[in-house]
Amino acid sequence: MDSAGQDINLNSPNKGLLSDSMTDVPVDTAVAAQTPAVEGLTEAEEEELRAELSKVEEEIVTLRQVLAAKERHCGELKRKLGLSTLEGLKHNLSRSWHDVQVSNAYKKTQETLSQAGQRTSAALSTVGSAISRKLGDMRNSATFKSFEDRVGTIKSKVVGGRENGSDSLPSPTGSDNKPLPEHTPF
Repeated sequence: MDSAGQDINLNSPNKGLLSDSMTDVPVDTAVAAQTPAVEGLTEAEEEELRAELSKVEEEIVTLRQVLAAKERHCGELKRKLGLSTLEGLKHNLSRSWHDVQVSNAYKKTQETLSQAGQRTSAALSTVGSAISRKLGDMRNSATFKSFEDRVGTIKSKVVGGRENGSDSLPSPTGSDNKPLPEHTPF
């Protein structure tokens, strides 16, 4: 059987021709005949095994030709449908991501991280409440009240007494009643 010119009919002429890159399996039975026989085999058993080997090698060549033809046909169909390699890659990635998401390991990890997040949130809330409580206690303490009174005293000395209920600071120009010119540059 001439394997190089073999035509596998897949509804297209010459679809089953073997490409040069797929000829890595030796089919030469002369090489097999040169190897010494394994001890304990009769000549008839050896011939039978060689015939079977030759048949299997021919089947491998045929299967490679069929596979190459199917791959070419698949490529043609994808090209006609407008499916690109990038589209196939995106599909494979999304399918893989879905498979990861439904896996038990992912679900367990997600559950564990969710619980850790909830515990962290609760701990931070507790710490925030404790800090707020401590700041409130500190503000009500005698030391803070004394500090607040001193700051108030210093403020009143710097700002001065309040005249006629006005909250304005004294004018840096020294005159309280003079209006500023209309076009003062800043």
